[in-house]
Amino acid sequence: MMLEPLQYILGGGSGALVGFVLGLVGGGGSILAVPLLVYLVGVPNPHLAIGTSAFAVAAIAAMGVVNHARAGTVRWRCAIMFAGAGVVGAFAGSSVGKAIDGQKLLFLFAIVMVVVGIAMVRGRKTNGDPAATCDARNAPKVFGYGLGTGAFSGFFGIGGGFLIVPGLMASTEMPIINAVGSSLVAVTAFGLTTTFNYALSGFVDWPLAFIFVAGGTLGSVFGARLAKRLAGTTGRLTTIFAGLIFAVAAYMLWKSAAAFG
Repeated sequence: MMLEPLQYILGGGSGALVGFVLGLVGGGGSILAVPLLVYLVGVPNPHLAIGTSAFAVAAIAAMGVVNHARAGTVRWRCAIMFAGAGVVGAFAGSSVGKAIDGQKLLFLFAIVMVVVGIAMVRGRKTNGDPAATCDARNAPKVFGYGLGTGAFSGFFGIGGGFLIVPGLMASTEMPIINAVGSSLVAVTAFGLTTTFNYALSGFVDWPLAFIFVAGGTLGSVFGARLAKRLAGTTGRLTTIFAGLIFAVAAYMLWKSAAAFG
């Protein structure tokens, strides 16, 4: 399904916006990928938008893994255990998602956006055990949380970091900085699994996906630079961005209700 040249340009701009938000507030930006592709770029099929955005989210997360690995904040054993179980869930979740009507899926997606916005406003706890690790004692919890968040991520075609981070903290008691770094391994794995499943049905626009990633890479650089200048106001920026998420979710709910009517 070929899009018009202008749509690919808008796709690059949308990727830049998502990357900019990720660089600025550190998370949550990828939740905008699907609504941007559907309502701004004009991707005609919601499933095509979800499959394409899943690859973009995975690619952006993979770049984040490299940065966190260099900083030594990734707990690799926990990340691999969590992601390994989640891949199974992501494949199952994405299989179910493909079978659901696109407009109904967008309606449910809007509900998820509201949940993400609330999670961003509430913030995350910063405590944790620096010596926390993954072993036979907590393996069932790690696998369980991984399977559940993977299914959720695959169903909606999103990174799911807002669930993965607290899931890692709850199952391992690791500090948030390690949970964030480790979560990106899972986000990458879940995104690639969802992409593979959607690609089997032809629901990935590869040129658009790569253009989106290129825009996201550029946008993240500018977002990170601005974040350094605005150091100390991240909480306020996150609250403002959460408000944007609520506004987009309201628009999606309105459009979905009109489609159902």
